[in-house]
Amino acid sequence: MAAVNMTEGGITRHLVRYSVPLILGNIFQLTYNAVDSIIAGRFIGKEALAAEGMAAPVMNIVILGISGICMGAGVLMSEFFGAGEYGKLKREMSTAVLFGLYFSLAVVAAGVVCTPALLGVLNVPRELMEMTSVYLRIIFLGAPFTYFYNALASALKSVGDSKTPLKFLMFSSVLNGILDLIFIGGLGFGIVCSAVTTVVAEAVSAGLSIWYVYRHIPYLQLGPGDFHMDRGLLKMTLQYGSVTALQQSCQPVGKLLIQGSVNTLGVDAIAAFNAVNRVDDFACMPEQSISHGITTFVAQNRGAKQYDRLREGFRKGLMLELCYWLCICSVVLLLRRGIVGLFVTGENARAIILLGSQYLGTMAFFYIYPGFTNGFQGFYRGMGMMKMTLLGTFIQTSLRVIATWILVPRVGIYGVAFACAVGWSVMLMVEVPYYFYVRRNKNP
Repeated sequence: MAAVNMTEGGITRHLVRYSVPLILGNIFQLTYNAVDSIIAGRFIGKEALAAEGMAAPVMNIVILGISGICMGAGVLMSEFFGAGEYGKLKREMSTAVLFGLYFSLAVVAAGVVCTPALLGVLNVPRELMEMTSVYLRIIFLGAPFTYFYNALASALKSVGDSKTPLKFLMFSSVLNGILDLIFIGGLGFGIVCSAVTTVVAEAVSAGLSIWYVYRHIPYLQLGPGDFHMDRGLLKMTLQYGSVTALQQSCQPVGKLLIQGSVNTLGVDAIAAFNAVNRVDDFACMPEQSISHGITTFVAQNRGAKQYDRLREGFRKGLMLELCYWLCICSVVLLLRRGIVGLFVTGENARAIILLGSQYLGTMAFFYIYPGFTNGFQGFYRGMGMMKMTLLGTFIQTSLRVIATWILVPRVGIYGVAFACAVGWSVMLMVEVPYYFYVRRNKNP
């Protein structure tokens, strides 16, 4: 796919054509995570399902931290592309790639060493400690592949190509599922194999992204003499990227603390919570994809100084968020018992399905909140206002964790849904007034 200039042409068409591939790509990414959980729960046992659920928040911190840096770099690349500054675009690409190489290797080393301490903080039950530790350490080894895929995907998205990353995620998702079915479902390997197949899928998606850029996108191709870090761009990347990474990491840190509260309820509650967390991810990820579309649209038009078009794009992006919520709310309400039933089998399946479906019956209505919060976050990222995105996320995460620790001991995992609603509501109380302040005082 050729690069797409969003500073001209139909606004809704640009947002939809950009967001839909992201939505599909994220669904496929979540699919191979869910496939791991489904196969682990059915073929290895509920202990494996619980172990993967407890490892997930730790890896989400790493993944969202990585994607935050890449997203910050992507905002700069979108600005340079919208302004026609292709030399700066390529220098920013080189800077992001080299910095990411060192960063991801440091993540691998720290993760492998610190895994026991992290699991201790999570209150992981003793009988699950060894299984969870082995799984998590193997997953950490895939961090460099995760970084390079996200960096190249952000670069492609910055020039308007959101379809190509989708294709590579689709391929790696299918590969991951096939490998799991063969080695775990068919041959009976354990949780180690589940982790290894995930890392293999990440490596394949990174390799395909590198191949595509060097075949089709001359704006982003780096020759032997292009690999160096521009100090000025590195400073800007870290200003944008570090704040965005911190903001992206707030939610999984919150999930870690929430998981610690849920872990006190027993294996059945942990397994149910892992299942509904997967559903939450599926429900909310498309809202984040629309938000990324808003970010790229706003950044490109800010670079071109087309502020009226920028405002109109944001308004239409929020309308897309609303339309999506109407769809996902209906689907979750109708299918919640069957969805949770995919994750479990055996004697305790009925109790786990009851816990999960009760949670989803309420959460379906609350998905409207992250739709709007993500929309405003997309606007602020596109405007380069990364500190505002951090503030909003910090407020939401802090209140959600506090409410969870109050409610979960009293009503179980059902209380997490109401805790989320509290955090999202207060986040909007901060973000909406600030948007009108920006409109009055900062020209967009």
